[in-house]
Amino acid sequence: MSGHSEAKPGLATGSQAPLDAVLFDMDGVITDTAKAHAAAWKRLFDAYLKARADRLGEAFEPFRPERDYRQHVDGKPRYDGVKCFLASRVIELPYGSEDDDPDKETVCGLGNRKDRYFRDWLDENQVTPYPGTLKLIAALRSAGVRTAVFSASRNAEAVLRNAGVLGLFDARVDGSDSAQLGLAGKPDPAMLREAAARLGAPPGRCAVVEDAIAGIEAGASGDFGLVIGVDRGDYGEALRRAGAHLVVHDLSELVLTPSGRLAVKRLANLPSVWAREDEVRQRLSGKELAVFLDYDGTLTPIVEDHTKALLSGDMRDAVRELGKRCTVAIVSGRDLEMLQGLVELDSVFYAGSHGFEIAGPDGTRERLEKGTEFLPELDETEHALQEKLAGIAGHAIERKRFSIAVHYRQVADEDMGELESALDAVLADHPNLQRGHGKKVFELRPGIDWNKGRAVRWLLEKLGLNRPDVIPLYIGDDVTDEDAFRALAGRGLAIAVRDGGTRQTAADYTVTDTQDVRRVIGMLTDIAAGTKQTPGAKR
Repeated sequence: MSGHSEAKPGLATGSQAPLDAVLFDMDGVITDTAKAHAAAWKRLFDAYLKARADRLGEAFEPFRPERDYRQHVDGKPRYDGVKCFLASRVIELPYGSEDDDPDKETVCGLGNRKDRYFRDWLDENQVTPYPGTLKLIAALRSAGVRTAVFSASRNAEAVLRNAGVLGLFDARVDGSDSAQLGLAGKPDPAMLREAAARLGAPPGRCAVVEDAIAGIEAGASGDFGLVIGVDRGDYGEALRRAGAHLVVHDLSELVLTPSGRLAVKRLANLPSVWAREDEVRQRLSGKELAVFLDYDGTLTPIVEDHTKALLSGDMRDAVRELGKRCTVAIVSGRDLEMLQGLVELDSVFYAGSHGFEIAGPDGTRERLEKGTEFLPELDETEHALQEKLAGIAGHAIERKRFSIAVHYRQVADEDMGELESALDAVLADHPNLQRGHGKKVFELRPGIDWNKGRAVRWLLEKLGLNRPDVIPLYIGDDVTDEDAFRALAGRGLAIAVRDGGTRQTAADYTVTDTQDVRRVIGMLTDIAAGTKQTPGAKR
């Protein structure tokens, strides 16, 4: 995490003093258990609401994870979550007691049933820690900054042990501690203050890291020196309103500065590969390389007409030479067949449609089956977009197999509001799709947890490359490439094509433009020349 000077513009910090400690929420910050909790809550409330609706002759309105989870139950103690959600549906139940049977119709009974559903999930699944969080914790511990974990869950110890991260923290405050000590739940800061006290650190010299609005409010009201919101969805503004000093999509976007402050990494203040060439070469020395390359904006410049983004001869030759010496994969939002036709190399792997379709020189051919379920809805959405956007000059609709891109590079500024309103209206009618952003493009794709980062991890596993002697390296320019940068945090190297961009990033280094990418590919070819040949490589 070297090479970042806090004196440079754009390296925003929220802490006025060096940090003594960092306090991490567990679910959604350390461990990827939010979906498991959301599934348990949905299982609980859908069954309860359906039975209640049938009993009272009312319409059944299911639990909506995309809204109800974050607004009513996320970050709260279990019984508080039950009360809050039921209040949103104007339902009152007796509170009961903590030893109520899970089948009893009380707040505690429902809460205990949810706990049973979550423990069922925990018994059958492996909890995944976020790579970016592990990378940051390693940097903090190396610098002598103490760490604590807090959680409203009484299952916190079991979750952390399952994920293999229990030993990374100097203190832990969980739901059992809160019950024993009589600590109020978030948004009250009592639990956070207890964690700081166990570390012997004053709140003003502690950072709080949270993904829930209630937790951010607790950090802000507790007068902690730095409150960091983790926005893994599209609620960053809500986290800021709740009191977050900094908001990131992943903790791999943070760096610990030499003076002990946490700061946000941006393209403008990241070191270039060439400024750290010796460091890069040292990290790759003696390792087998697996190189992942974005296409548009990385191997080819961004052009006004997306159909004319053609690969130059010298770039194709450079990629071909690299593919002779190590595994190379081209990862793109373009359809697989189109991507293969543009690159025209049989020595590399291809991950098209953000990884929904994968093909390779060893005969690999995979298509994410879950994506095919969305094809009829994508067809309907394409027709709706054609109608809604017909009067807006300069736009281009590009239908891909598993997504729809709406290019607006040539749309007048005064028409952008109308275009976005039209997109929002279409999405409102098709809630199973989600909107992504790129360079002058909106992309509508299936609302499932699959992206370039997932595709990269899948390829590493599929090709037997998820080994300590293999260094994965990803080069990309777009917001969609950040998913891959995050997936490789602490595991490999991430290089962003700056090209005038200033966004927050999880990348480690930058290059200037596509010609600079060509130089890096040449350097990687030299480095890989002495490494062991990998499954997809050809001589």
